[in-house]
Amino acid sequence: TTLTLSAEQAGLARARISAAGLSDRVDVQLRDYRDAEGRHDAVISVEMIEAVGAEYWPSYFTALRRALAPGGRIALQSITMGHEQMLHTAATHTFISKYVFPGGLIPSREAIAQHSAAAGLRTVADDGYGAHYAETLRLWRERFAANRPAVTALGFDTVFQRMWEFYLAYSEAGFRSGYLDVRQLLLTEGPRP
Repeated sequence: TTLTLSAEQAGLARARISAAGLSDRVDVQLRDYRDAEGRHDAVISVEMIEAVGAEYWPSYFTALRRALAPGGRIALQSITMGHEQMLHTAATHTFISKYVFPGGLIPSREAIAQHSAAAGLRTVADDGYGAHYAETLRLWRERFAANRPAVTALGFDTVFQRMWEFYLAYSEAGFRSGYLDVRQLLLTEGPRP
């Protein structure tokens, strides 16, 4: 079962699943994460927490916990920043908050630990891959630049293209400098604080 709020994303996912002959095994639902039904042995959330906004982190972790069957595990991938940087970013108006993730906030590892624990979850593994992500962003930026005619043909003007290239370079620099990281965490049921 996979959830999305994007009808376009759901349609593309269903088409790819069908082409792979897996329609009988994968259910794509156009549904908000807070309305998820059922309990699952494994729940995966990939870079969603950054977009939901700090004010929704309690309900986000509650929804993850509610979807988890006894003994189950949650794989959570999140871009992170230091706690003091997160607090400062939350109080300012940045390029990212204006143009990329309005209403979102990149969490700190401390914020993830606090909110997940409050929902009855505990972290049992936490691995970082920031240097790898920097390289991924470099490759995305280079491929984007090499395909400008195709991007233009899709209807994206030069203003958008420059902004997107800047976003990719800006993010790459954040990961290369260590200001940002990407973490993969494994969460399980745990005692509430």
